[in-house]
Amino acid sequence: MTSRWKWLFGLLTRRLWFRATLISLLAVVSALISILVAPFLPQGLSAKIGADAVDSILTIIASSMLAVTTFSLSTTVSAYSAATSNVTPRATKLLIEDPTTQNVLATFVGSFLYSLVAIITLSMGLYGQRGRVVLFVVTIVVVLLIVVTLLRWIDYLLRLGRVGETTEQVEKATEHAFLGRLENPYLGGVPFLHPQSTIPAGALPVLPGKVGYVQHVDVGAISEIAETHQADIYVTAIPGTLVDINRPLAWCAGFTDEVPVGDLRQAFTVANERTYDQDPRFGLSVLAEIASRALSPAMNDPGTAIDVIGRSVRLLSIWASDRETPEILYPRVKVPEINPGELLDDIYHPIARDGAAMAEVHVRLQKALLALARMGDSRFRIEAMRHSRMAMERAERAMDFEPDLDRVRLAAQPFETLG
Repeated sequence: MTSRWKWLFGLLTRRLWFRATLISLLAVVSALISILVAPFLPQGLSAKIGADAVDSILTIIASSMLAVTTFSLSTTVSAYSAATSNVTPRATKLLIEDPTTQNVLATFVGSFLYSLVAIITLSMGLYGQRGRVVLFVVTIVVVLLIVVTLLRWIDYLLRLGRVGETTEQVEKATEHAFLGRLENPYLGGVPFLHPQSTIPAGALPVLPGKVGYVQHVDVGAISEIAETHQADIYVTAIPGTLVDINRPLAWCAGFTDEVPVGDLRQAFTVANERTYDQDPRFGLSVLAEIASRALSPAMNDPGTAIDVIGRSVRLLSIWASDRETPEILYPRVKVPEINPGELLDDIYHPIARDGAAMAEVHVRLQKALLALARMGDSRFRIEAMRHSRMAMERAERAMDFEPDLDRVRLAAQPFETLG
């Protein structure tokens, strides 16, 4: 499993300023490296390839890139605002961390800094005629990079912030979380299936000391503490759990000396918001928010809710699929599983509630639940049947047109044979 520091570094690399800084430094180095390469070039090459035109090219890049960067930033902010209003604020974080947008903006900023540094260095007379040749070649490469980036950016702007595109990004982030959790369903620890009944008597709690959501659990660090003290640690707060000052993060059993509560707390990252990384349930909750907003009277967009139901089947089929017995990397750390019932609660309760009066939504919902019941294990089947019954009850109370209700009943009828 990913350690806390690797996870924090991964979060750092998703920040816009990080990529912009790296590309800007690369651009500055590219502008200055011409001075070092110049002595190795033959004399008179500058006049043959027209390197004297580099002054004008750099001036054009400097002026145009500043304007393009400003325009791109304003367009991006507008797309974020549109996603917040039309989709859900929880999806905006994915747009901010979108690598395409970050690479484009970083390229524009880096090109501007490259041209600015090159113009300053040229005005100082540090290049000479041979240095201009190298600078000219690098500038042509920068121009080609700008052209390619602009073409990609134009195509991408047509989709940025749209409901369908944002929903697609949420699905991909959730799928990545599901696949990562599928490889290590217990984060490398021992399955901890019945937390309320299997915690030994006399175990000591590890309290978080603050209120927030668990974003990341460094099971490797917890295991080191457990191995050092030859003790067992029962994790009760997996990523996505809301904890308070009285809600234990874990329970410690078998410690012969003082429990290192501070070190154990450091293994749990608790913050104000949930993240997608180790928390597949968060992605499902965000998809449910998208569907609920689409079903609101203000939006009246049942098609988006139906689209979300289809995406949910794709995602939940990952968790419902047959899986190999997970490798136990940390035998002294017990970690609970993700309950299939909670997964279905996260995505289907809001949709069934807010679309209770819409036959097309409930027909698709019954078909989705039937598909999950057939592909999952007994627990998935039981939970899918439970949600089918609850959705049917909601529909019967909300729909007053009998033919619509008959369509929903017909879609739910195959559940009778699953028993």
